[in-house]
Parts: sequence; structure tokens; C-alpha cells
Amino acid sequence: MEIKRKVSSETGSATNFTGAVHIDRPIAPAAAPGADWRVVTFEPCARTAWHTHPKGQILLVTAGSSRVQSEGGPIEEIRPGDVVLIAAGEKHWHGASPTAAMTHVAINEAPTSWMEKVADQQYG
Repeated sequence: MEIKRKVSSETGSATNFTGAVHIDRPIAPAAAPGADWRVVTFEPCARTAWHTHPKGQILLVTAGSSRVQSEGGPIEEIRPGDVVLIAAGEKHWHGASPTAAMTHVAINEAPTSWMEKVADQQYG
């Protein structure tokens, strides 16, 4: 058995996020290229900017109520236990609902290509 202690905790940057976002990295990323993961908590109304991942992303919602949207698609409500599979290069955003915080595990390979912020009108 090996126990890994949380290696870092940070606040999401105002450049890539709207609202209060807390990012925990439970273990250090592997030295070799591969999947990296984080536990991300969004306070109510907080969300990512539009972004893409060259090899896609997996989101596993663990708590709260949240939203996700792919460019050109509808805003989808997601809840604890839901898994979102985001295709390579798919432009999307995700975040908490207006009334509840949300936590998810985000799994993807670097780098993330960040784009414009999601406007309040887009968020709904």
C-alpha cells in the first residue's frame, strides 16, 4: 500500500475562470507524458473559459450541480455520478450551476488551449 498526500492546492486563475474555483492536485503528475488529473471545485456561478484539449477530457462529477456545454450545443445539466467524455479538440466549458457549488475530477493530458471567457448571457 502506498498513500499519496495532496501535493498542491490553488485558486483558478481569473484569466481562465469566472468566479471562485479551487483546484487540488492529489498527486504529482507523472514524469512521462500521460493523463493528469485534478479535483476541481466551482462555487455557484463559477465556470471555465471556453477551451479544448488535444486528446480530449473526462469529467466525473462527485458533488453538487453543474453545467457543461460544447460549442454549438445546448447547455447540459450534470450531477454527481455523471461522466462527461469530451472529444479531442472539442471546444467546451463547464462549471457550477447558479445556485449550487460543484466538484468534479478532471482527467486530461496537457496542454489545455484556453480561449475566451463564457459570457453571462451564454451561461444563462
